Amino acid sequence: GNPKTTFFYVAYTKDDPGDISKRPVSFSYNGGPGSASLFVHLGFGPRRVVLTPDGHGMPAPYQVVDNEDSFLDATDLVFIDAVSTGYSRPAPGENPAQFHGLVEDANYFSDFIYQYITRNERWGSPKFLIGESYGTTRSAQLAGTLQRRHEMYLNGIVLVSAVLNFDSLEFGPGNDLPPVAFLPTYTTTAWYHKMLPQDLQSKPIDQVAAAAREFADGEYAQALMKGDQLQGADRQKVVADIARFTGLPPKYIESTNLRINDGRWFRELERDKRKTVGRLDSRFEGVEADAAGERSSYDPSEASYEGAYAAAFQNYARTELKWETEGYYAVSGQVRPWDETGYNQVAETLRAAMTQQTYLKVLVVCGYYDVATVFHGIEHTVDHMGLEPSVRRNISFAYYESGHMVYIDEKAHAKLHRDVDAFINGAFGH
Repeated sequence: GNPKTTFFYVAYTKDDPGDISKRPVSFSYNGGPGSASLFVHLGFGPRRVVLTPDGHGMPAPYQVVDNEDSFLDATDLVFIDAVSTGYSRPAPGENPAQFHGLVEDANYFSDFIYQYITRNERWGSPKFLIGESYGTTRSAQLAGTLQRRHEMYLNGIVLVSAVLNFDSLEFGPGNDLPPVAFLPTYTTTAWYHKMLPQDLQSKPIDQVAAAAREFADGEYAQALMKGDQLQGADRQKVVADIARFTGLPPKYIESTNLRINDGRWFRELERDKRKTVGRLDSRFEGVEADAAGERSSYDPSEASYEGAYAAAFQNYARTELKWETEGYYAVSGQVRPWDETGYNQVAETLRAAMTQQTYLKVLVVCGYYDVATVFHGIEHTVDHMGLEPSVRRNISFAYYESGHMVYIDEKAHAKLHRDVDAFINGAFGH
């Protein structure tokens, strides 16, 4: 039949790989939904953007250099732009809406992967998915879609800054899961900005995170479950303990009814300094015209480096990849409205795939300063997937002193390289 869409992709493959059963191939993409894959491309691929050691953007002109922490030593890499993002576009006359949804997106991605594997004779290779942010949601759905649609089994999935259950992130009346999920990230952020009591401040970050998890899942969750029945001295003790773990004033915590919305928290944590903190990376600080406001007008972390990635990739694609086109590169594509049918079933889709594909392994990559997809949110999701112990052993976690985009931090991307290489090499038989 006539083509429905074109996918823009860049593949990096080893020359003369020999036995392809020993050379994995990994498909990688960003999130959104609506984000092109320039970020992971210049994070995991052979070239990377020059940033400060902790990931802040540098002044233009921007540079790319050889990426000493690319995963290419362990796997071939195929970077894919979703339809309507990057250079991927629906065919002329095709309605873009048919590609814009959880299930629709996974169907077309699975068809692309099937075609790539077939045309490049890679059916004998170990196969991996490496998605970031909403790309992790896509990966969970793809695990089932590839199996059902093309009988393709995966060896492993790397979930970078993951979300498989959006109820864990979306604050709203009657949903007390986000306050519990976000609190440990509020704690690690307050630790970074040196706002915790000395007994907590003096601990290493992994111990601080562990203490915050214990409080969040214990005393805090139990208090929230009581709702308006929590009163008097019991309520005041919880308020004091929340203040201890967040660095926020007890009066403010009381006024929030013990539920600290992330949108307000970005403004409140460093309000006394007239500063905001970042969503993608809470180490980053910004300022607002109205220091008394309740909502941030921008994310200081994203603002710091997004322009560097956009300019660097445009230049790299034209000068090094020799991709010459007059087409517009959509860093953020117009994919709304996005069909969210099945959003909160992707964890179940992944559970079923892991149960049926008994060798499928998953690595969950978490940043302590990621407030977009908080680490305790994905921990809670995995703990509630209902996996049998023999299958649960196939999921591992790795933690980083970084934000949502782990690879922007010099120390974090070196650790990420080691962790992902070890995961890939351990997820298939040599």
